[in-house]
Amino acid sequence: MKHIGSDFDAFLESEGILEEATAVAVKRVIAWQIEQEMKARKITKTSMASRMHTSRAALNRLLDETDTSLTLTTLASAAAVLGKRLSINLLEA
Repeated sequence: MKHIGSDFDAFLESEGILEEATAVAVKRVIAWQIEQEMKARKITKTSMASRMHTSRAALNRLLDETDTSLTLTTLASAAAVLGKRLSINLLEA
């Protein structure tokens, strides 16, 4: 068997999907964190979108854990509404 003894990242890389899988995983965490903060602060989706000066559809895309096409501006706006700040860093591969 080709992948016995290798790690999961190596498998994903060999399949050519490591970056995509990583992006989806990161997006799932971010969407979950935003939803949890919204629940804790009792902020509805409509209210959140209004406070972000965006549409409800745009907020739904932000909260869609499989949609990785979002902007840093949107993330920063959501964080600010929730009293948080956005932190992104590059790590060694």
